[in-house]
Amino acid sequence: MSMNGAYLRVTPGELAQVLEDPEWAWGFANDIQEHEEEAVLEPDSARYFSTERAWDLLGFLLRRSGFPVDVVQGEEPVPGAGDWGYGPPQYLTVEQVREASDGLGRLTYDELIADVARVELAAAEIYPQITDTAALDWAREAFAPLVEFFRSAAYAGHAVVVWID
Repeated sequence: MSMNGAYLRVTPGELAQVLEDPEWAWGFANDIQEHEEEAVLEPDSARYFSTERAWDLLGFLLRRSGFPVDVVQGEEPVPGAGDWGYGPPQYLTVEQVREASDGLGRLTYDELIADVARVELAAAEIYPQITDTAALDWAREAFAPLVEFFRSAAYAGHAVVVWID
């Protein structure tokens, strides 16, 4: 089983329910994930999105660039939430989603991977193990849909729940 980055767009009202009742949130997230994985929606219309195994590399690259919002792990813990796979979920507020969308919209993947040294990759212990700069290109396909997902979430005024499953 692999570790995958997972995202759920939620309205402000749904976020309030997530924070009030994390058990409900788990079922809600699973229902949307199951429905949308069958429907195969584009990131701009999906409420659920996954960066699959590229989550850790994307997180490393964004942290390295000084990105102001943790779009991979989330910024705020969901109080009382249990393990949603590999730890509890976190979330980004509507304002943090807007900030993330703005920042992601100004970045290119080529800018993120520019000048990454092999020694940095080895020291970062990225999942799955990436120690060669030639392997940086494999997460490119996850970056553009992530940007689009956040752009759509920001436009809709949504918050985002984030977890690793």
